[in-house]
Amino acid sequence: MARQGSFGRRGAARRQRPARRNRPRYREQTKCRFCRDKVREIDYKDVSALQKLTTQQGKMFSRKRSGNCAHHQRSARRAIKRARFLGLMPYVS
Repeated sequence: MARQGSFGRRGAARRQRPARRNRPRYREQTKCRFCRDKVREIDYKDVSALQKLTTQQGKMFSRKRSGNCAHHQRSARRAIKRARFLGLMPYVS
């Protein structure tokens, strides 16, 4: 006699699954906050905007975490480093 697997008896009718809706597979790409505001360069003197791009410890957020495009992430990196050098922002807290 043939062994029955965990799928039940042979020849048994399969259960019908309810039809799935066609959902989009990926979320729509959101725009960078600086691109939305049409900012060309990020100002190193705007400390409140720069603090949103850093952690409590003073580390910079990654592009994925901050949501910036590559152009504005580079600009933010430069601005944060300049603000640190001038003493507007701490290196480490």
